[in-house]
Amino acid sequence: METKQKFLSFNLGAKDTAVISLEYIAEVLQISLAEICGVPQMPNCVLGIYNWRGEMLWLVDAEEMLGYPSFSQGSNFLSKMMAIVLEHEGKFLGLLVRQLADIEWMDTQEIKPLAAELFSSAMTPFLNGYFINSSEEMILNVDALAIINAAVWEVHS
Repeated sequence: METKQKFLSFNLGAKDTAVISLEYIAEVLQISLAEICGVPQMPNCVLGIYNWRGEMLWLVDAEEMLGYPSFSQGSNFLSKMMAIVLEHEGKFLGLLVRQLADIEWMDTQEIKPLAAELFSSAMTPFLNGYFINSSEEMILNVDALAIINAAVWEVHS
């Protein structure tokens, strides 16, 4: 059985790398904070709404959501960020990341289970586990479905 899948890798925080399965990625685009319409009374990780192909796309700061210091707050209003548009069953969500790295083939049989002592409680609901790369570094496997279906959006989508 073929267990290799394509993943998009991106940076998290100052030195971490994460991957997310390509099967849930509809598009990747570059946007500036100035193009995001803020929405009051939302959790800090929710940056607001972006006009994407004439649709309202909710944007979320991946780092803040996963318990890292928010990178968007220190950013210039005009600085460009990468948004990964996630899609599942007609639901879309934009995940803002600091920098995209590459598309990589990863063997899903090599995913290591989450150990509570390795990850913060903010992060664990949104991870499928992790990989160890050839340089012995941990690569976080972000769970696209958990992010799309997170309770925080249910009220607003």
